[in-house]
Amino acid sequence: MLEELYILNGIKKEVLELSTKAEEIISPIFKELDKTKEYNQLKVLNAMQKEKLSDSHFTFSTGYGYGDIGRDIVDKIYADIFNAEDAIVRPHIVSGTHAIAAALQAVLRPGDTLMSITGTPYDTLLKVIGLKGSGMGSLREYGINYKQIDLNKDFKIDINKVIEEIKKDKTIKVISMQRSTGYGWRPALTITDIEFAIKEIKKVNTNIIIFVDNCYGEFLDLKEPTDVGADLVAGSLIKNIGGGIAPTGGYIVGRKDLIELVSYRLTAPGLGRDCGSTFGVIRQILQGLFLAPHITIEALKGAIFCSKLMELAGYEVSPKYNEKRSDIIQAIKFNDANLLINFCKGIQKGSPVDSFVECEPWDMPGYSDPVIMAAGAFIQGSSIELSADAPIRPPYIAYVQGGLTYEHSKIGVMKALSNIYK
Repeated sequence: MLEELYILNGIKKEVLELSTKAEEIISPIFKELDKTKEYNQLKVLNAMQKEKLSDSHFTFSTGYGYGDIGRDIVDKIYADIFNAEDAIVRPHIVSGTHAIAAALQAVLRPGDTLMSITGTPYDTLLKVIGLKGSGMGSLREYGINYKQIDLNKDFKIDINKVIEEIKKDKTIKVISMQRSTGYGWRPALTITDIEFAIKEIKKVNTNIIIFVDNCYGEFLDLKEPTDVGADLVAGSLIKNIGGGIAPTGGYIVGRKDLIELVSYRLTAPGLGRDCGSTFGVIRQILQGLFLAPHITIEALKGAIFCSKLMELAGYEVSPKYNEKRSDIIQAIKFNDANLLINFCKGIQKGSPVDSFVECEPWDMPGYSDPVIMAAGAFIQGSSIELSADAPIRPPYIAYVQGGLTYEHSKIGVMKALSNIYK
């Protein structure tokens, strides 16, 4: 009956056969992932219990938001989970890019240098830095310099070049690392990679601020970047850590003095974290956080299934199903624009929301190329829900992520493959 229902829903029989084979191969991996899920679930539960989370914290503040106890306890819980001195979590942060920009703008000053040691940052950050676009409002417009060191041929941080540059250039104030693949073709940066780089950098200069873009990486390991020495870490609540429940928002965690600077950037000097109403979303932010360890691993299982299924179908994938992962993104190389676009349209057809809509490439704000985004999600743009997006440029790579349940990830990817299968 299940096979009949799949076929009635547009899944081709050949894809079903590949799916069965893929699941047989990947199922032993899932047991180890469940241990990570259990550990992080306990970590989140302990943080909520430690801070004595109560129904009274699910506040609905307006106006200035003075005395919003819900807002304050969210910050404390996040700081506990990340083993950080402080945190600032706000629904006013509209995306991961906004959280990252706010953190960098808060701690950098004219004449300082920001250095990325994981190659070119994600597309939307290029205009923040001032590498593309008009430059208005960018770091470069404010006299902040930028340097970049690419990953080595093994896709690892080229630590020798990093150390050499630190010794040579005394203006380097912030070193940034992007944990996720982004729109690249490389493995995500592991916690071990991040820890090694931080230790080596701090040996040379303890004053350099280590910033990590943690988008897509939360709860995939037993540790977070702050556990291994990162000074400042940022991410989005409509990715892993929002659990598919948080309606919007972002977080920044790290050293107390740096978070204070971030709070002045988010509001204004003198106001800081003491202002900002939360419009009744505290319960959703916390409930999403509570569910996040489970949902993140469900999404990861979906990515592993996607990797093996598409590999069996003859496509090049990164990472492969059995490689170590540090984000939830699965990249598939199509080498053909039409295949890429139709695969994404298949993901849209497999969505619970707007499944009847055909997504098309468009000039999306913040991106340099037309981008196609398939995301029939309950939260607009949520990439912890099943989604696929791609810049329309060679070699035409689709980036699949999310899935509130493994079953939905599986169905969506099978639908997408059926949409292009010959």
